[in-house]
Amino acid sequence: MFEIQPQNPESFRQQTRRSTLFIALIFLSLAMLLSSAAVLLFGTPGGDNFRLNVAGVLAGLVVSIVLMRVRFWSQPWMAAAVYGWQLKRSLMSVTNVMHHVTAGVEAQDPTAMKLLRFYHLGLTQMHQLDANSSALSQAVHEIDRHKERMEALGMDTEQKRLNPDWIDAVKRIPPAK
Repeated sequence: MFEIQPQNPESFRQQTRRSTLFIALIFLSLAMLLSSAAVLLFGTPGGDNFRLNVAGVLAGLVVSIVLMRVRFWSQPWMAAAVYGWQLKRSLMSVTNVMHHVTAGVEAQDPTAMKLLRFYHLGLTQMHQLDANSSALSQAVHEIDRHKERMEALGMDTEQKRLNPDWIDAVKRIPPAK
């Protein structure tokens, strides 16, 4: 269950830049090291070692991915990047069923309305964290209109938690046409 947490956009961007740079440096180092080792061990002097170089780069990529998922994912310096990835993944899970959500909102289904509110809150935070104010300004009218609709029905508008059961429930709603 994902929960939207308060984040400072400037420090979020600084932390994600730092972790991205660190991961990129690790990948580059591994790719160069493994490419050089492959050519040294299996290459021919003065010959075409392109395949060995590509194999070394691909091996560096695989090792980097494994290191990231197994070793780095839980490190404090990766927290902002992990949070951003989880936020975007949660929003994508709602986007994938948006045609059902839209139909549910039109039918005033409480689960669909809560799911759309979570989506709006997450989308707002994502745009703030990414410093994408133009995309956010385009969605403000729809976000405010949905919030007012929920308030008129007496529903809680603080839907900061994505309950996976909501997505399953909304999938049973016939999609909007």
